[in-house]
Amino acid sequence: MIYEKIIKSILSAGALASTAPAMAQYSPTPEFPGKIGKTVPESQIAYPQHNPKAKVGAPNVVWILLDDVGFGATTPFGGLIETPTFDYLAQQGLRFNNFHTTSISAPTRAALLTGRNHHSSHTGLFNITTEGAPGYDSYIPCENGNIAEVLQENGYATFAVGKYNATNVTDAGAAGPFNRWPTRRGFDHYFGYNPAAACDDQYHPFLYRDTQREPDDSLGQMAITRFTNEAIQYIADEQTAAPDKPFFLYFAPGTAHYPHQTTAEWANKYKGKFDMGWDEYAKQVLANQIKMGVVPKGTQLPIHNNGMERWADLSDTERKIYARQMEVYAGFLSQADYEIGRIVDFIREIGQLDNTIIVLSIGDNGATSEGGKFGKINPDRWTKDVALKIEGMNLDRLGVETTYPFYNEAWGAATNTPFRYYKMFADYEGGTHNGMIFFYPKAIKDKGGIRTQYTHCIDIYPTTVELTNSTVPAVISGYKQNPIEGISFANSVLSPDNNVKESHTSQYYELLGTYAYYKDGWKVQFPNDKVAKERYRKDGDQQVPFDSVPHLYYLKEDFNESNDLAKKYPKKVAELKAEFEKDAWKYNVYPLFTNQTNAARVFKNDRSHIEVFIGPKGYAEYPYLIGMDGHSFSLSADIEVTEATNGVLFSINGNSNSFSLYLKDGVPTYTFKRYFDMPSLAPMIQKIIASKAVPLGKSRVKMDFDFNLQTYDTKITLYINDEVVGEGSVGRGAVTSFMSILGPQLQIGRSYGPSISDDYKSPNLFQGKLKRAYIDIKPLAM
Repeated sequence: MIYEKIIKSILSAGALASTAPAMAQYSPTPEFPGKIGKTVPESQIAYPQHNPKAKVGAPNVVWILLDDVGFGATTPFGGLIETPTFDYLAQQGLRFNNFHTTSISAPTRAALLTGRNHHSSHTGLFNITTEGAPGYDSYIPCENGNIAEVLQENGYATFAVGKYNATNVTDAGAAGPFNRWPTRRGFDHYFGYNPAAACDDQYHPFLYRDTQREPDDSLGQMAITRFTNEAIQYIADEQTAAPDKPFFLYFAPGTAHYPHQTTAEWANKYKGKFDMGWDEYAKQVLANQIKMGVVPKGTQLPIHNNGMERWADLSDTERKIYARQMEVYAGFLSQADYEIGRIVDFIREIGQLDNTIIVLSIGDNGATSEGGKFGKINPDRWTKDVALKIEGMNLDRLGVETTYPFYNEAWGAATNTPFRYYKMFADYEGGTHNGMIFFYPKAIKDKGGIRTQYTHCIDIYPTTVELTNSTVPAVISGYKQNPIEGISFANSVLSPDNNVKESHTSQYYELLGTYAYYKDGWKVQFPNDKVAKERYRKDGDQQVPFDSVPHLYYLKEDFNESNDLAKKYPKKVAELKAEFEKDAWKYNVYPLFTNQTNAARVFKNDRSHIEVFIGPKGYAEYPYLIGMDGHSFSLSADIEVTEATNGVLFSINGNSNSFSLYLKDGVPTYTFKRYFDMPSLAPMIQKIIASKAVPLGKSRVKMDFDFNLQTYDTKITLYINDEVVGEGSVGRGAVTSFMSILGPQLQIGRSYGPSISDDYKSPNLFQGKLKRAYIDIKPLAM
């Protein structure tokens, strides 16, 4: 059968490879089959095929990747968050209950897209770092052709929408290079966040179309709706132009990564539904999972994660706050399900659903603990004192525009039921074990069935290749291809029942020096004490214990790692440790990086004086102020006015701190806005107004931002032509770390997103002539 041929090809040739040249990105001029004479009558005219053509009846393919969603969150896997679209896909398809990821976003995406392990694809850490070792430089090799490049070579139209998160951050600016942006790695079109970004504001995201910045949406639609609209439009346009050409859509909306933003209508669907708390939630979900058969009978809830509070020990105020956090998260996820349903409905409307493969990975890792013990309403983690002071605040506003909520770690644990721990825990199932749904009406015989075979995100690639009857070229874009490391599970998809032999029998895991190894049902964990200090916090007076001893589990009888057998079977521990050693050397895992040590070096801005040129638009963005954490700086603008002018000179609209320097009737004014000064949930606004207006004609307006690392106070000084015209302090919190290509970007000549000051309405374009702007970064003052 095809499956066996593919496996033989992997073993013998080292790759799924074709000896014939590819004709998409790698497209040499084909040999002319006719005959050329001096005249047309003397010639034999021929028309060789220049572009690849898909096989007749080739299925469309849709990959959907969700973000930070635990195994026990959604209804197909026993969770209490309603996802009717996911339920439909599961009922008409298959649920894989033993599917695994890498434990964090960028590595999972690199592995998924390339069909190779994340270290083989040079993404052993997050793509915001570049470490000096092959497995960690964050540059996915072109020799690891991704699924879009392969399907494009097989005659598919290819689209990526949402969160790409697979481009090295240093290549993600306006000057590129663009060779590792989606449209240079096999995708005909891309619409989504900056391809290096992990998340963004859902109401005012910084979006890109192919390699160009996309304007803010005049209709005020949320990111998930815009993503869905673009995905449907790509399909509609392509099927109109070429109805016989299959399409591949990679839809990764970023839901449900922080910030948990959704409309009040979606959040309010869950009013009161989580008042029972996370402990009871876990009990109900486990009962559902066992009844549905996605978790084996006899599975018990794991022990509480270290440092996690019990719901019964909380005050009524705390319960109210935490219940609302979960309502917002659930609404956020249900909204994504609805939007994904629109894509499914459209494919049905055009008569293509029966011939479409849909692979839904419900998470790129497990649920997260990054919200900490108390959760967040903005990027600053709450403290116990804050949580106790907010009894009177308007919790109904959580999730709406200008709020940036994050549930606390206990909800992360509950939605990971029945597994322990969280995202970034590569050693525990709670970090790597996700639900996956495979939908292919034309081929699946066991609709609604459950598959228990071990699978990994690198396996989706070869499975898609096999089921589309595609060929992986030996050369893509001139690059000789490396072996594919995933193993197809098409036999599980096509089987009439679950009686299928497991194909993927061994797999390593590693992140930040903590690692594990799986083989034939056995799994050994090697926690790293140093890493534990990073991922556990000291909350109040409670010191969380660390863990550095190996653990051993037999997962075929112990689904959620509850019975540690390491002391009973030390030889098995040693055997699996030796297997890990082999794979670690083979797949670029070594050396082990126990933290992202060189992030500051990577983010270092080598230019201390930056000139920003203003084009015909009259405004600009500068997204490259990375590595400025704690630095003081100056912003200057050369302007020319003929009257008392209004408009923004500089602004940043951050998800915690925002500021704007603008002219109001010619007077320079600085406004600092800090969202959600407790306990009112109203933003704190401070203004510094210059003592006089700018003169008519040419002048330079300057702002000094002097940050004190010891006190976190910030002094603002305003100048007109080097004359001090205003100064003041904006207190703690006005830090520079939010100036990043991965988030809010410095705007010159306008404001982006919600209005920062009540003096104007965004975008408040500068009405005079903005000649040039300057950014001067001062040395770090210790």
